[in-house]
Amino acid sequence: MSESTVDPQVTHRLPVRKLFAASVGNALEWFDWTIYATFSIYFASAFFPGDLADINTFATYALAFFFRPLGGVLLGRFADLKGRKPAMILTIVLMAGGSVLIAVLPTYEQVGWLAPILLMVARIAQGLSLGGEVSNASAYLGEIAPAKRRGRYSSFFYISTGSAVLIASVLGFVLDRTMDKADLASYGWRIPFLLGGVLGLIGLWLRRSLAETEQFENNKTRAKKVERPLLTTLREHPKAVGQLIGFSMLSTLCYYTFFSALTPFAVKTRHAEADDVFLALSIATALFIALQYPMGALADRFGRKPQLLVWSAATAVLIVPLSTLVRPGFGGLLVVFCVGLGLYTAMTSIAPAIMSELFPTELRGLGIGAWYNLTVATFGGTAPLVISALAKWNASTVFFWYVAAGAAIAFLVILRLPETKGSELK
Repeated sequence: MSESTVDPQVTHRLPVRKLFAASVGNALEWFDWTIYATFSIYFASAFFPGDLADINTFATYALAFFFRPLGGVLLGRFADLKGRKPAMILTIVLMAGGSVLIAVLPTYEQVGWLAPILLMVARIAQGLSLGGEVSNASAYLGEIAPAKRRGRYSSFFYISTGSAVLIASVLGFVLDRTMDKADLASYGWRIPFLLGGVLGLIGLWLRRSLAETEQFENNKTRAKKVERPLLTTLREHPKAVGQLIGFSMLSTLCYYTFFSALTPFAVKTRHAEADDVFLALSIATALFIALQYPMGALADRFGRKPQLLVWSAATAVLIVPLSTLVRPGFGGLLVVFCVGLGLYTAMTSIAPAIMSELFPTELRGLGIGAWYNLTVATFGGTAPLVISALAKWNASTVFFWYVAAGAAIAFLVILRLPETKGSELK
C-alpha cells in the first residue's frame, strides 16, 4: 500500500494525522538533541573531570555531528532502495535508544573513563539517526504533498521540531525553578532523557501506521540501477549539491545559534539568569511554531526565493546587533530569540519542500542525507564549541560576525536558486 499525492485541483483537507506521524520522529530527534545542549550546563561534570568539563561535553556534542553524514549516506540510500517508512522507523529506534542510554549512564566518579566513552556511543547512535531522519522525513513529506501545497505540507516538519524544542525549553524552565542546582547536577538532568524514550515509543507506534509514498513505489527500480549514487549526485546534480550546501549552512548556523548555543552562552558568559533564558526561548519557540504554516502557505503562493532572500539578508544585517542584547534581563533576551526565530521561519517552513525539489526520487534520500548532513556537521556541530572557546578568549562577538558572513554567502547562493513553487517532483 502506498500514499499517493492528491490532485492539486481538488479541494481537500490536510492529512494532519499522516503529517504529524511523518514528523514525529523529527520531533524526537530534536527534543533529544536540544536537551543535550540545554542541560549540558548541569551534567558536564558528571562525565568529564576538571575545568575542561564543558569543553569536553561540547566536543562530544560536536563528535556526534560528524556521524550525521554517515547516517545520511547509509540511511538515505536505505530509504531510496527500501522505502521511506522502514528508514524512518529505524531512525526513531536509534534516537530513542540513545536517549534512554544517556539517562541511565553511570558517572565518571562511578566508572571512570567508561562513562564518557558510553556517552559518546549514545551520541554517535543519535548522530547516525538524525543523519537519516531529516532526509527521509523531508522526502516523505515532499512526496505525499500536492505540488501546489508542498510548502504547507513541509511546514509540519518544523512544527514538530519547534514543538519538541518548546517542550525541552519549558521542561528546562520548570526544572530550573523547582529543583536546586545540586539536585539538577545530581539526577535532575536525567529526567528529560527518560522522557525522550517515552516519546520514542509513541513515535514508533504512530509511524507504523504510515503508508509508503507512491512516488517511491513508482521509482524504486530506478534507484536499484544507480551505480555509485553519491558520486552520481555530484556528477549529474552539482548545482543542486552546491545550492543545498549554501542555504543549509545558514539554516544550520541559525538553528544552533538560537536553539542551542545561546542558552549556555547567555548563562555562563553573559551571566543571564537561566530561568529568564528558558522563558524567553519558550515564548519565541511558540512564535516559531505558530508561523510555520502561514509561511509555508505564503511560499506556495508567492514562491520560495522571496522568503529565503529576506531571511538571509535580514540575518546578515541584524545578527550582530542582536548579540549585544544577550545579557541579564528578560526583555533583551526575548527580543533576541523572537526576532531571530521569527526570521528563521522563512526557511524552516519550506525546508523539506526545497530539499525534495532539488533531487530526483531515486537519489532524494541520499542526496539530501549526504550533503545536508555534511553541512550540518561542519557548521552546526562546531557551533557550541566555537562560541564557548571564543568566550574563553573574550572574543565571543566574533561568532556572530561568523554567522553574518554565512548569511551573506547564503544570500548570494539563493539568488541563483531556481523558483520551484508548484513544480512536480521528478
